[in-house]
Amino acid sequence: MKTEYISELHSRYTQWKKDLEFYRDEIRTFNTRLEELVSQNTKTEVTAQIEHFQNQFIRQNEVIDTLEHDIHAEEHKLAENAQANTVAVEHRKVEENTDLGDQFETFVKIYNELKNEFTEFMAKTY
Repeated sequence: MKTEYISELHSRYTQWKKDLEFYRDEIRTFNTRLEELVSQNTKTEVTAQIEHFQNQFIRQNEVIDTLEHDIHAEEHKLAENAQANTVAVEHRKVEENTDLGDQFETFVKIYNELKNEFTEFMAKTY
């Protein structure tokens, strides 16, 4: 069991939400680039790769949705804890959901690997 200050957890969750929104925006940009590529290229091997990336981007958006939901749930718990005992909220520690941190780190790792793969594909294709 790991404990952390409520304010630090809240700051971390806020940053994670901003990061996830950045990743979601980046995926939109990647999808736009794929759409441009589809209209320019009909080679079977290229269309197969395009489909692969489209599927991966859909999956990454699903993971982002799940993480956002879980972060919101953790923030709700923090708010309930703070409301239940308003004395010295800044100095109180609560149990940290380390699984959520692990899930976020895993997502970032997988996302960055996918992004690198996509960047290499685009460099070869254009």
